[in-house]
Amino acid sequence: MTQIFRTGAMALATAAMFAAPVVAQDTVTVRMSTPASETDQRSVALAEVFGPAVSEFITYQPHYNGSLIAQGSELEAIASGDLEMSIASAQELAQFFPEFSIFATGYVHQDAAHQVAVFNDPLMDPFKQKVEDELGVKLLTVMYLGRRHVNLRQCRDEVDVQTPEDLSGINLRMPGTDAWQFLGKALGANPTPMSFTEVYTALQTGSVDGQDNPLPTVVDSKFYEVTCQIALTSHLVDLNYVAFSKEVWDGLSADQQAAVQEAADAAAESGRQKQLAKEEELVSFLRENGLEIYEPDLAAFREHVQAQYQGTEFAAAWPEGVLDQINALGN
Repeated sequence: MTQIFRTGAMALATAAMFAAPVVAQDTVTVRMSTPASETDQRSVALAEVFGPAVSEFITYQPHYNGSLIAQGSELEAIASGDLEMSIASAQELAQFFPEFSIFATGYVHQDAAHQVAVFNDPLMDPFKQKVEDELGVKLLTVMYLGRRHVNLRQCRDEVDVQTPEDLSGINLRMPGTDAWQFLGKALGANPTPMSFTEVYTALQTGSVDGQDNPLPTVVDSKFYEVTCQIALTSHLVDLNYVAFSKEVWDGLSADQQAAVQEAADAAAESGRQKQLAKEEELVSFLRENGLEIYEPDLAAFREHVQAQYQGTEFAAAWPEGVLDQINALGN
C-alpha cells in the first residue's frame, strides 16, 4: 500500500515537473515601470484592476518609483524590448512625435469625459498608429490625472476671475519651461518662473500673487494656508496614456488582446472615478478652511487661450483641423 502511494506520488511529482514549463510558456511576464509610488491612484488602479483581470495569461509585475527604468526612459525601453508596459505623458510622447504636444496644451481637453472621447475618436488613430509603427508602443487607454486651477492670495472682492482680462497684472507662479510660461501669458497673467520649493514662502510674503496646480497639490503643499481663493479654470486637464509593448501585443491571441484592452479601460475608469471623487472631497475641505472656490467663464478662457497658440511655434506641429475636431467633441 505504501509502495503504491510512493509510486503514485512520484508519478504526480514527475507530471508536475513537466507540466510547469508549459504553464510558464503560456504566461507572458509584463513588467510595468513607473516613476509613481505604489499608492498613486494610477498604480493602484493597474495593480487592483488590470493585473487580476489578465492573470490567466499575463504575470503582471509593477515596479514603482523608477526602480526598474529611469523616469523619462520608459518609452525607449519598450521600443528596445527591455520593458513591456509603462504610463506615458503627452509631453513625453511629444519628444518623439511633436504633434502630441496638442494634448498637453491649455484648454484642449475640457474634462475627464472629454479626454476619453478624444482618445477613442478616429482623430486619434493616426497618432496611435505612428507610435506603434515608429516606436513599437501601443497606447491602450487614457488615465485622468486631474485639473490645474488658478490659486490666488487675493480674495474675490479684490480679484474676481471670470475672464482672462481679470488676471491682468497678476503675478502667477508657473513652472519655468517656455511652454508653461507661454500658457501663463495665454491665461492673461504675468507668469513668474520659480522653484516649487519656494512657492509657499512667496505666497506668504506676496512675492507672487498666486500659483497654478491641481487641488491635491494645493492641499498637500498647504498652499491653502497662504491663499484666499481658487478659480476653477481647469486650464490643463492632465493625463497619462497606458503604453504597452506592440511586440507583446502581437504575440497575444485575439481574445487575449480583447481582454487586455478591456482590463486597461477598466483600470483607467477606476482611477478616473477615484480621482474625480478626491477632487470633489478637496473642494469641500478647502471651503471648510475658508477658501472661496468658484468656476469662471470657461468658454471665454478656452477661446482666448486657444487663440494665443494659433500661429506660434507651439502649434506648428499640430495636424490641420485636429483642434477643431477635438473642440467639437466637447460641451
